[in-house]
Amino acid sequence: MNTPSELKYTKEHEWVRIEGKIATVGVTDYAQAELTDITFFELPEIGREVKQLEEIGVIETSKAVSEIYSPLSGKIVEINSASDDAPETLNSDPYGEGWLLKIELTDEVEVEKLLSAEAYQELTE
Repeated sequence: MNTPSELKYTKEHEWVRIEGKIATVGVTDYAQAELTDITFFELPEIGREVKQLEEIGVIETSKAVSEIYSPLSGKIVEINSASDDAPETLNSDPYGEGWLLKIELTDEVEVEKLLSAEAYQELTE
């Protein structure tokens, strides 16, 4: 399982890349492997204010539907529309082209509540 050390993680299997006040969010390699063939996902609208751990969307596979949670509080500023046309990108490149959305942070202290790569690996073992 691929768990890049420069990212932060949630217990709900989202990853976060922090760049200034912008957090790029996606689902982890572990999550996409467990979900298998992702066929569809639904994300919030740009401009929506979200709270940390609030349900913000769903991922559908041929076998299940799983919720997506916001790892941090803030405003949705971008959605990866390219993945709309190719949801399988979440399986093939979860940490690159398969990112889901970007959040402009409103409470940077919340980043401290996220898991390190090592802590996330322990959680998934």
